[in-house]
Amino acid sequence: MSSQPHPTPAAGEAEPSRRRRKEARPQELLDAALDLFVEKGFAATKIDDVAARAGVSKGTVYLYFPSKEELLKAVIRHNLSLTIARVDDLVAQFEGSTADLMRLVAKAWWERVGETQASGIFKLIITEVRNFPDLAKFYAEEVIEPGERLLVRLLQRGVDRGEFRATHLIDTAHSLIFPMLMLCLHKHSIGSCPSAEAIAHDPNAFIANHIDLMLHGLSARDAG
Repeated sequence: MSSQPHPTPAAGEAEPSRRRRKEARPQELLDAALDLFVEKGFAATKIDDVAARAGVSKGTVYLYFPSKEELLKAVIRHNLSLTIARVDDLVAQFEGSTADLMRLVAKAWWERVGETQASGIFKLIITEVRNFPDLAKFYAEEVIEPGERLLVRLLQRGVDRGEFRATHLIDTAHSLIFPMLMLCLHKHSIGSCPSAEAIAHDPNAFIANHIDLMLHGLSARDAG
């Protein structure tokens, strides 16, 4: 008695597996591009390099990203713009003191950016941006301006609640973020050399101390 052929489990699962792979591919390309941009720089990285790192063809990269510039923009959006938006939501929903909120924002930022490969984007921008003016405009619109608005709103919250004294909000926002950016730059420059002594052996302790110094400088009760 003959039997009808039945698809094996592998054959039956092949289509869903391919679908899952296709859905995951943009993320794999962004991860590969981020690694290479940080390691080699934007100008030195080729689309062929990204394709090889992700294990796909060059044509597959272009299927999702029409140019290397658009790929970098997607990397920045995914790793920095998205983080700013999420932290922005955190600020909008938080109900505790502004001092606690500032500590929480700093912690969230370091966990999502500073401790990850995304921390290398800042060095990439500083070293490459003069040769790519369009990238400078994009970075300002996607990262600098939203980041400034977020920090200004956080600081204004403290002033409005009587927790912080009045300051020049933009300058204070820069004073808040620049040391943390310096940690990222150090991590991907001198700090990556085994023989170099790190500025901060414990970045989380450094950030906690930095926020403490900022809060004591902002505290309304310290205003003379």
